[in-house]
Amino acid sequence: MMKTWRNDNAGQGGNHMNRIITVGREFGRGGREIGRKIAQELGIAYYDHEIVTELIRRTNLAEEYIRSIEKKNPVPVFAVTTGRTFLSISNPLADQQVSILSEEGRIIQDMAEKSDCVIVGRRADYILRDKKPLRLFIYAGMDFKMQRCREWEHFGEEITDKALRQKIQSADKERAKYYEFMTGQKWGDKANYDICLNTSALGIEKTVQSILALLK
Repeated sequence: MMKTWRNDNAGQGGNHMNRIITVGREFGRGGREIGRKIAQELGIAYYDHEIVTELIRRTNLAEEYIRSIEKKNPVPVFAVTTGRTFLSISNPLADQQVSILSEEGRIIQDMAEKSDCVIVGRRADYILRDKKPLRLFIYAGMDFKMQRCREWEHFGEEITDKALRQKIQSADKERAKYYEFMTGQKWGDKANYDICLNTSALGIEKTVQSILALLK
């Protein structure tokens, strides 16, 4: 696991390989904040919304449309590989959606080529698998996620606990469907990650410090 991050940064033929950390996370567990703090502590690039911003620039499409595609499977059959698609479909809308997700994969590849970095979500662990990133997965108990959602995700007292719980479960279900559709792998399966951490047990700061300690 640590060899992935602390290797001599040489790929095949002695080519330099950037050090990359990918962060998969459940909804409301603090994964985005953890990724940003790790990047700040290490002094490396951080990519999250920046991926969508670049995708908007390249495609000239509305942000709302792009985010809606990220949340839902573009077509009901077959998996899509990063940057390339094996699909041969006649549905113009589905074809466009697949093209957008493929372009997103190319953007992630381009960002990883630039420098050491932390990339949050968007199946980056799978997209960059040949670059051997350090793959993190952040999860938490429901009570912790509900508390964070009320504090950080702009859900106030107007939403009931039942409704908030359903929203969190729905968000995680959509993430799982998207990841599994796009990669053919099970989202959140510890076999697909190098480090899995429970933020409800450690808290955000201790989770960050635990990860940083492992990187030393």
